[in-house]
Amino acid sequence: MPHTSAHDTACGTARLTAPDGTKLAFHVRGEGAPLLVLPGGPMRASAYLGDLGGLSEHRRLIMPDLRGTGESGVPADPATYRCDRLVDDVEALRAHLGIERVDLLAHSAAGDLALLYAARYPRRIRSLTFVTARARALGVDFTVEQRSAAAELRAGEPWYGPAREAFEVFWRGTPSDEEYEAVLPFFYGRWDTAAQEHAASDIGQSNEEAGELYASEGAFDPATARSVLAGLDVPVLVLAGEWDGGPCPEVAAEIAKCFPRAELTIQSATAHYPWLDDPERFVAAVAGFLGRVSG
Repeated sequence: MPHTSAHDTACGTARLTAPDGTKLAFHVRGEGAPLLVLPGGPMRASAYLGDLGGLSEHRRLIMPDLRGTGESGVPADPATYRCDRLVDDVEALRAHLGIERVDLLAHSAAGDLALLYAARYPRRIRSLTFVTARARALGVDFTVEQRSAAAELRAGEPWYGPAREAFEVFWRGTPSDEEYEAVLPFFYGRWDTAAQEHAASDIGQSNEEAGELYASEGAFDPATARSVLAGLDVPVLVLAGEWDGGPCPEVAAEIAKCFPRAELTIQSATAHYPWLDDPERFVAAVAGFLGRVSG
């Protein structure tokens, strides 16, 4: 059993100790029934999630900093950054919170972690929400060609020219800092001040070493995961952005087909961070889904 901190807070930061001794932090925002929110990146501190566009007004968001990120400690063994090894931390947090069955939301690369957790602990899942999430754990992924097709949807944007020029190097080569910055607008539905500030916040939030190990060899066993999750009798929401390339709506639909009770929502005029692009519609979609689960 993990050792827990002396007390948890209704809002703020709390801590626990993972079974291997790594100190883990999680942040709590809002009131109501708990929603465990896994950050993507991979291995980016949870701060970038904010309050998910106001979702904290409907649910109590429990947002861990995965080991080696944010306020969580660095593990003694870097191999524990691998996605399947992180499942132990998610289960330790669930036990720490005393939640019998969790509503679990995953963004981006954390889709893989949520899938592996659900495959290992299916009886601990009450609902799953995937927000522009990957599913390599199921053997489903997107291609550079699909990203390219999504990029072309933005051809009317004033920033499109230099961003498109940097695109090929970014996804097929080793981009420079300038090329990395040039493609960032593709990840947002509106490249406004809020989006630019959000993009800039990534500096210092991501653990690149951990990110390289996250999906390393041995992390995924798609056949086993698909077999288990095909029988997962819980509500699942797969939410994709209309303009997102990873995953594009077509891939999100393929992910949804892996579950017996999944619904697919394509949020129009949004990309990889739909709670920033259109918070009202994002919160309506996710809170509406979770409300039906609770009901």
